[in-house]
Amino acid sequence: MRLDKYLKVSRLIKRRTVANEACDAGRVTVNDKPAKASYDVKEGDVIRIAFGTREVAVRVLSVAETVKKEDAKELFEYL
Repeated sequence: MRLDKYLKVSRLIKRRTVANEACDAGRVTVNDKPAKASYDVKEGDVIRIAFGTREVAVRVLSVAETVKKEDAKELFEYL
């Protein structure tokens, strides 16, 4: 699954266009490397997102095309 879509489905970022812009601006890294929106997310990847002064780091536990809002937090774990 593409990185921008994963960020939206997991609800780490609310909209796919915003996820795309964050990737283009270099605010998203996967396994400590800057990632493009087209990066193919796999289980075990560590994603870091810079939100202004705050940074969020998560490990991908599973990849699913669609998921209910209350189950979205089971796709990743905070580090």
